[in-house]
Amino acid sequence: MNARMDTQEACDLRFGQVGIANVRVRRADAAALCDELERRVRAAPQLFSRAAVVLDLSHLLNLPDDGTVDALLEAVRSAGMMPVGLAYGTSEVEALSRRMGLPLIAKFRAAYEPADGGSIAPPAPPAPAPAAEEAPRRAEPVRSEPEPVAAGQGAQHVDGTVRSGQQVYARERDLVVTGTVANGAEVIADGSIHIYGSLRGRAMAGAQGDEKARIYISDFRAELVAIAGHYRVFEQIPKDLEGQSVRCWLEGEKLLIAKL
Repeated sequence: MNARMDTQEACDLRFGQVGIANVRVRRADAAALCDELERRVRAAPQLFSRAAVVLDLSHLLNLPDDGTVDALLEAVRSAGMMPVGLAYGTSEVEALSRRMGLPLIAKFRAAYEPADGGSIAPPAPPAPAPAAEEAPRRAEPVRSEPEPVAAGQGAQHVDGTVRSGQQVYARERDLVVTGTVANGAEVIADGSIHIYGSLRGRAMAGAQGDEKARIYISDFRAELVAIAGHYRVFEQIPKDLEGQSVRCWLEGEKLLIAKL
């Protein structure tokens, strides 16, 4: 009886909210991949150093062989990131993941791409043998299309500080934060985000692909801001905007930031 009880209480298994970045491979060159990722880690170590990443092979003309994929995974590790699986794709990708003993990640949020106009693709669902897509990091119910902010649904309000390591997600609505978003904290909304304190962490609006979403910040000191997947990290933000009241919006595929 005691042995059975010990076994039953050995662990809890739950699906939670997990942050995963996407490494979209555009050519099967392990050395070039390592160099590029090392540059990203140096530019924004708080975001990318030891970040959990998924290897996305969907933009390669031909699926690499197992040895090449193994070299790509090692390149990710050498750059200081931690590969945890392959991005959901075709049946061939699924077979590859089985051979390599890697999980398939069907839905995740942040897909970090080049800082100069980089983007994060909006969510897409898994289906029988689909074209590979990118999607949010969170383990959420899969949806076939980005959903608009629900009509008449009020904003979600957060009073006080969003502390380091915490995350707030306003699903299908705007988000209003009256306090500070600390370094290492993350606020996400399917609609717009209004921060009446300081943003020192990350803010991601239009998480389901709403390109009309906006971000308004009273004290701008962000690690990262993103709208509908298009993002900029703190190293890119002009110094004259630091500590200022700003607004962020999309113009085409470019994320713009200006003083209020």
